[in-house]
Amino acid sequence: MELQGLRAMMVGGASGMCRATAIRIVAGGGKVAIVDRPESAGAEVAAELGGSWHPVNVLDYEGTELVITEAVEALGGLDAMVNTPGGGKAGRTVSKTGPYPLEDFQAVVDLNLIATFNVNRLSAWHMSKNDPNEDEERGVMINTASIAAFEGQIGQIAYTASKAAVAGMTLTMARDLGSLGIRVNTIAPSLFETGLTARVTEDRAENMTKDAAFPRRMGRPDEYGRLAVAIIENPMLNGDTIRLDGGQRFAPK
Repeated sequence: MELQGLRAMMVGGASGMCRATAIRIVAGGGKVAIVDRPESAGAEVAAELGGSWHPVNVLDYEGTELVITEAVEALGGLDAMVNTPGGGKAGRTVSKTGPYPLEDFQAVVDLNLIATFNVNRLSAWHMSKNDPNEDEERGVMINTASIAAFEGQIGQIAYTASKAAVAGMTLTMARDLGSLGIRVNTIAPSLFETGLTARVTEDRAENMTKDAAFPRRMGRPDEYGRLAVAIIENPMLNGDTIRLDGGQRFAPK
């Protein structure tokens, strides 16, 4: 799909990797709807990019459905969706104090997997109503996993399980939606300068990325944005999870 005239919904677009992608889309001639938590900087980002602002907690599944409908109406349709919300709660399967709390595991799965699927199923429904372009495309969706999906570290059991599930459903969803001309891809970043990791010291960041091949540093949000835009523009990129990690493989801890 071309960036010129692209109608893109950015879930998590108030900051980090999704915001960086939104900036590139707007620079290429597209327009964006910023969807993020009410307490985020979404209103400011939307104003900066000339887009619309739609506050929501993605764990409010019914509320998310209403907000996505509002965002699509503001855009006048939906061609692309980028989804980055996620998080985790550290803990081993069994620790000195007992087993990992089941409610914590479920909360991480709800955020990283269930909310992701909810956003995808709703976005795909809106995209299915589009007229296909010259490549017979109706839409493209980009989700966010992590390289922890493939080599999760000690204490990442809930995070790894949920992100592996996001990667695991990518091809199946792409196959589900192939007859509609809707593509689905997932980006699996390593450590990026977003959220809590953006505030670590230089020495700590160097130690955390020492196992990378090159570059041995944290990723930058715009590097995610570059890949996301490449996925949007290339119709043959479909059903895949693409690592964005400088050749890093997580050690056990």
